[in-house]
Amino acid sequence: MKNKAVALIATILICEIAGVIGSLFTYQSIPDWYNTSKLNKPSFTPPSWLFAPVWVTLYFLMGVSAYLIWEKGAKKKEVRNALSIFGVQLFLNVLWSILFFGLRCPLCGFVEIILLWLAIAATIIKFNKLSRAAAFLLIPYILWVTFAALLNFYVWMLNP
Repeated sequence: MKNKAVALIATILICEIAGVIGSLFTYQSIPDWYNTSKLNKPSFTPPSWLFAPVWVTLYFLMGVSAYLIWEKGAKKKEVRNALSIFGVQLFLNVLWSILFFGLRCPLCGFVEIILLWLAIAATIIKFNKLSRAAAFLLIPYILWVTFAALLNFYVWMLNP
């Protein structure tokens, strides 16, 4: 029981730490690039304060989802494969912040967020074979990334 609690906390922390790493690039660019009048954004852009609580919640759900898969047996090949794909999408998640906010490159971010979306979809498919609950917990994440991709696309198009 104690090991399960430690594993749950660890998977959540890994995801939240990925969020913190990404935010290091994000927070630097918000006041002097993203929130300036120099950057054209679509009318459906949410207020900047909304992003942090949404992402904290999504990283939490991702951590719980990964734990549910880990619990199926980390020594099993299909579990290791599913968690590997999860790791790839988590890396791509951080990379998007680096490209979009760190490099301030909406085109780079858009190309990468498509890869991220595909990796999330692959993770959901793999997770669903092992745990419907784990797959279900990732649905808000892929929906938010779908919205973020649309937002990223418009920022790219509006800022040639």
